[in-house]
Amino acid sequence: MVQQNNFKDQLYLVLSGIFIASLVTCNLIANKFVTVDLGFKVFIVSAGILPYPLTFLVTDLISELYGQRKANLVVFSGFIASLFVLLFLWLGGQFNSIPDSLVSDEIYNSVFQNAWRLIAGSMIAYLFAQFVDVRIFHFWKKLTDGKHLWLRNNGSTIASQLVDTTLVICILFLGVWNTDQILSAIIDGWIFKMLMALLDTPIIYGIIYLLRGKIDIAKD
Repeated sequence: MVQQNNFKDQLYLVLSGIFIASLVTCNLIANKFVTVDLGFKVFIVSAGILPYPLTFLVTDLISELYGQRKANLVVFSGFIASLFVLLFLWLGGQFNSIPDSLVSDEIYNSVFQNAWRLIAGSMIAYLFAQFVDVRIFHFWKKLTDGKHLWLRNNGSTIASQLVDTTLVICILFLGVWNTDQILSAIIDGWIFKMLMALLDTPIIYGIIYLLRGKIDIAKD
């Protein structure tokens, strides 16, 4: 039992680390927009959207394995970590680069000068979306008496990703882009995230299957 509890605690730390690393990476690379060709459609999305589905996969895993309180804790931890990143990005900009620096002040500012708005916007969207994700996940878990993992995994992620995508696009680009550009970005971002949510369903099933019998899975 002690060994099982140690493994469960270690797994929680690993999942939390993946969550925070994915979240911070999202914010750092979100200024770059890219095209992702999936064959049937070409999506124009922020590069930050690429690691973002991992955050919802991890919170769903933590919700399933550890319960709602632990999931909310890692969401809040990600928020604190992002604030630290914002602080040190600002601090790094307060010192002039040396002549031989590989990254000049101009490059640094070009990449990170919008970071405060980007992180602030994404954090507002992130907090709303992640707490919506956790709340809906546990709503469906209680309603189905712990059955139909696919339903709560996809249902919670699809709803929360719509909240996240709409909020972050509107906060960052309202008044900068026209209405058509904003709607297009919301639709592209949401559809892309939904597809990623569908793809992670077999992953979460596989992980839960492998862990059954190895750790106690939360009932709430």
